Amino acid sequence: MSSKHVTPAGVQQPIVGFVELGDENDPIVHVQDPYDPNRSVAVRRSALQPTVPTAARDLSPQPLIDPLAARMLGGGVGGGVAAWGAGQFLMGASQVISAAAGVGGAVLAIALLLLAAKMTPSSRAGKTVNITNHNRLWGRSSTRA
Repeated sequence: MSSKHVTPAGVQQPIVGFVELGDENDPIVHVQDPYDPNRSVAVRRSALQPTVPTAARDLSPQPLIDPLAARMLGGGVGGGVAAWGAGQFLMGASQVISAAAGVGGAVLAIALLLLAAKMTPSSRAGKTVNITNHNRLWGRSSTRA
């Protein structure tokens, strides 16, 4: 017999040398405690969920006033100024119409005065009519014109 050890087929040979276990190589990281932000909790790295990197932020300067709000404010102020201007225009137009009515009244008064001055004296003073009434006894009377 031989002194060699024979292993059956399909059986693995034992590993000889330094053996490293999987759990011993998992590093421990410190994570902020969700209940107390001033404390840290030691956690194995394999227990953490992978995170997605955050997208880069747009750091360009933003306008001081919202453009839509500025347009709406401008439209409101512009509409108010336009309405004020329309009111001023109508006020001026009404003053012109009022002045024209006053001038028309003055012209009518002058025309009536001129017409009164042109009338004949007889039509202005009227006619003089003498009426004589004779009354007699027992209610008899006669009138002469």
